[in-house]
Order: sequence, then structure tokens, then C-alpha cells
Amino acid sequence: MRLGVLDIGSNTVHLLVVDAAPDARPLPAVDERSVVRLMRYVDSDGAVTDRGVAALTTAVRKAVKAAAKHDVDELIGLATSALREAVNGQEVLARLSETAGVPLQVLSGPAEAELTFLAARRWHGWAAGRLLVLDIGGGSFEVALGLDETPEYAVSVPLGAGRLTKEFFPDDPPASKQIDALKAHVKKTLAPIAKELSDLPEADHVVATSKTFRSLARLAGHQVAVVGPEERRRMRLAGLKDWTPRLTKIPADQRMELPGITPERTHQIVAGALVAQRAMKSFGIDELEICPWALREGVILRRMERL
Repeated sequence: MRLGVLDIGSNTVHLLVVDAAPDARPLPAVDERSVVRLMRYVDSDGAVTDRGVAALTTAVRKAVKAAAKHDVDELIGLATSALREAVNGQEVLARLSETAGVPLQVLSGPAEAELTFLAARRWHGWAAGRLLVLDIGGGSFEVALGLDETPEYAVSVPLGAGRLTKEFFPDDPPASKQIDALKAHVKKTLAPIAKELSDLPEADHVVATSKTFRSLARLAGHQVAVVGPEERRRMRLAGLKDWTPRLTKIPADQRMELPGITPERTHQIVAGALVAQRAMKSFGIDELEICPWALREGVILRRMERL
């Protein structure tokens, strides 16, 4: 059957369609997204503005038409941190569910971490051993660790690249004081997670998902293999530390000229790089591998289990 996931995130409205069969790897069929950058439309009271609702509605309507065009048998709708935390989130979700024609499931932060971990576990397999998975989204940052398909440790904190850009970087490129303030905030927020991870068995393999990590790896990492249509990339902390100060000095419209920096990420890649660098340093990670599967694939895998 053909399954689709409509993911309303903090940065994009993303439709992923796969062909699913029992005991088989889900095969990608359609991958379409609309850039909304929802954090721009959250006002000082924490509510999504009318312009934001209009932008989301347009993007959802486009995704639903694409799903119908490509004969999707079942569409799964989900929403993550930005709408989960918005003051008028429930009202907006009700409107978007009506537009989508399916209920939108609102995932908690730990649920996001667990589903992303499932996707990474299936991609890397049991041979990877104890797996540590990092994911930087637009609104939140997820960390999960475990040996099985369900992590023994899963946490989500509000360190998304879009959120931090809006809160800390009113200027482009950001001023030194703004960068220092963000660094201090990220370090303080990650300190309890670093302590909790230090009390758990060490990971055998560290992987990172999400477009932010993929963009940074194309810029500061290196390709180690090609598996089918997928590039397999690794990124060292040393390479990221070399590139991050340079990124902070380049205006957003010029960052797009760099390898891996796409138009939808260029405004928030600096904040994403600072979170990634601090996380790797705080968690004692010298090198990580980029995993092409993430939350949407985790949702699909979980649904396939129930078919």
C-alpha cells in the first residue's frame, strides 16, 4: 500500500509518501515540502498569527492535493513543537485537520525522540550496538539513547534552530553579544542532559538526523560511502568548530552559496550549528554519522507494524 505522512513542523510542511509492503523496506515515492518558517508567525503572546494560519493552510492544501495525485491509500497527519506549544495551537490544529481531511496527531517531545530513534535503529541495524541519536528541528532538539528499538532514554528540549534564531538573533549576521547569549543558554540547557547521559552506558555509535545536521555535514563533514541513492556522511567536532565561526559572519543570503546550505535553512543554520557544536562537546562526541531516516520514517515504520 502507499502510505503518506503529512508533517507540520516548525520550518516546513512536508509530505513523504512511501510504498509499503510486509517485511520490506519502505520505498520512497514522493517527497514534497513547502517552506513556512512558522516561528516567524508566532506573536509575543505565543499565538500563531492569522498570516501564519493562512500560510499553513495553503501549504497543507498543496500537500493534500499532491497526496491525492499520487494515489496515497492512507495519509497520516502529525504536528510537532511549534503548534504543540502555541497558545492557539488547538484551534489552529482543528482548522488544519479540516483542510487535510485527516486528524493531526500532536506528538510530545519524548515521542518525537522515540520515533526518530526507531527510524535510526532500523536504518543502522543491530550491529550498531547502543545507539545515541541527536535531532535538531526547527522548534526543539531531541536526544535518545538505547540498545533496542525503544530507547531507554529520550528527551526533548526547546533548542530548535528556528526558535533560537527568532529569540536570540534579531540581527543578520548576529552580533557577538547575541552569539554569546545563545551559547550560554544552550550550554545551560544541555548541562542536565549531559549529566544524565554520563550516568548511562556509553553509546557504541552516534548518529544525527534532520536537515540541519545533514546541511552541516555537507559543509563541515566528509562523505564515506554511497548506499543506493543515499550519501553516507560523517562529521567531526573539529570540522564543525572550524566552520561555525565563519558561518556567524556570513549574511543569510550569502550562506546559500555554501555547499549543503539550502534556502529554507540559511536563516537558522547558525543557531543550528551552535547547538550541534555544544551538544557534541557536552556529550563527549568527537564524530557522528548522518542518518537519512528520521521522524517521518519512524511514523511510517510504526504504522507498518500495526497493519
